[in-house]
Amino acid sequence: MTTGRLVDVTMPRLSDSMEEATVLRWLKRPGERVGKGEPLVEVETDKATVVYEAEVDGVLSEISVGESESAALGAVIARLAVDGAGSATAPAPIPAPREPATRARATPVARRLAAELGVALDGIAGSGPGGRIVEADVRGATPSAPTTASVAGRGGRGEETVVDLTPTQRTIAERMTASRSQIPEFTLRIAVDMERAVDLRDDLRELDRSPLPSLNDLLVRAAALALREFPALNAGFVDGKVVRFGRVNVGIAVATDDALLVPTIFDADRKSVFEIAAAARELVEKARARKAGLDDLRDGTFTVSNLGMFGIRSFEAVINPPQAAILAAGAVERRAVVAADGGLVARSVCELTLACDHRVVYGAEAAAFLQRLRNLLEHPSALLVA
Repeated sequence: MTTGRLVDVTMPRLSDSMEEATVLRWLKRPGERVGKGEPLVEVETDKATVVYEAEVDGVLSEISVGESESAALGAVIARLAVDGAGSATAPAPIPAPREPATRARATPVARRLAAELGVALDGIAGSGPGGRIVEADVRGATPSAPTTASVAGRGGRGEETVVDLTPTQRTIAERMTASRSQIPEFTLRIAVDMERAVDLRDDLRELDRSPLPSLNDLLVRAAALALREFPALNAGFVDGKVVRFGRVNVGIAVATDDALLVPTIFDADRKSVFEIAAAARELVEKARARKAGLDDLRDGTFTVSNLGMFGIRSFEAVINPPQAAILAAGAVERRAVVAADGGLVARSVCELTLACDHRVVYGAEAAAFLQRLRNLLEHPSALLVA
């Protein structure tokens, strides 16, 4: 039997934007002892999958949020019995705290689904821990309710398949909606002659420099140096105030199978282009494998998004709040350009689009930033020595 004082294990804040998270896997079972600092539960946040470690020594007495269930920030997900011994086979049943009779006990996911489907939770028998109503209970009470990959109807558009959003996808959708609806945004576009940058990369390849910087690595390095000169863009809008950040941390947008993650290259203005190249490769690999930790995904001050590998000439990226700006890079293409003598020459050209929060950045500042960025990319030797 478990003995000792009961301590609540609550859903911790594992990212700045987190409102809820999903329990993927419990690493201990009721009745098992867990030491302080020992892995207790694997949780999926809006940004990454994180292993949460126990903060005290004790015996896992009760699991309140089961695997694949979600809970809000600060909600009780388990209880530990501390200052006492425990049995690995016969845990004492700990009654869950009673809620008012007018409010059914249900997980956040079940409540949200019930609201979407117009289903009353009262009267639904909960199959979760402590009798909590879980998502499956709500769906079971509504046989016609669509599930992931289920046919929702047949009409003029054919069979319709509903795909439930993962916690990461849902958070991205909410943040991007908030960005578009709350930020007074303006965009500027500029064309950059990348001929010398392409030549520099070819020279570095011949010199067998490793890691070989990509054109995007050169862009990140140039953006970081320009941000050092134009701190108005290395800023954010936080709690109604403009905040300028002391470090230049450039986020790089990485598309995964089911989400868009933005790992951070910290102090990019102080890193060489080769250090940026090494960091970017590691971060991209970790992001695509969904192994990026919270430390890899936080505290960005500016973001670079590149769709050039898909042949996209130009696009407008959505600002990632609280950041004040994001740079979108298109493909480096061979184009006919008018030379100084009036003739046409073939040059490698890239279009860059800068989106800015007008509460933080003014048009002239953004234009000057883009001019400096273009100058650095068109004279790329500065990126090796600056």
